[in-house]
Amino acid sequence: MFMRSCVCGGGVVLDGSDRAILKVMQEDASISNLELSKRIGLSPSACLQRVKNLVESGVIRQFATLVDEKKVGMEVLAFALVNLTPLNRETIHSFLEDVGRLPQVQECYTLTGSHDYLLKIVARDMASYRDFVIDSLMGNPAVSRVETNMVMGIEKRSVFVPVDEE
Repeated sequence: MFMRSCVCGGGVVLDGSDRAILKVMQEDASISNLELSKRIGLSPSACLQRVKNLVESGVIRQFATLVDEKKVGMEVLAFALVNLTPLNRETIHSFLEDVGRLPQVQECYTLTGSHDYLLKIVARDMASYRDFVIDSLMGNPAVSRVETNMVMGIEKRSVFVPVDEE
């Protein structure tokens, strides 16, 4: 079987076997090495070495368990647009340190445009979300504005990164 290689960001070279591993492991990271090797057509030792290389090179950042928020009592999912004033190195570091300690913040993105950050936040209910915004986000003196967009329904959610060459 001919496997084409591609150079990805950061100089990492992925061939067809690497991409196949990534596709299968994104579907089920708990797959055994033996089953993975059978699915992609490599020996178990070669497969294990490739997975190890993908981890060491940073292509695979971590293995995780995805939890259904609602089944553990997190009924609210919100995206908060945050502005800092003044926007400088000190306030940015302070804000990011605070966000890093808040388990309700699942994701944090730096933005261009009229807002500085986008946060994905989970909460038990609206009252706990309100308290979180007032006590935790607005508790940081650099936070000048928080604009919330509440999620009414999730129509598509994916953690998969396309690894096919295009």
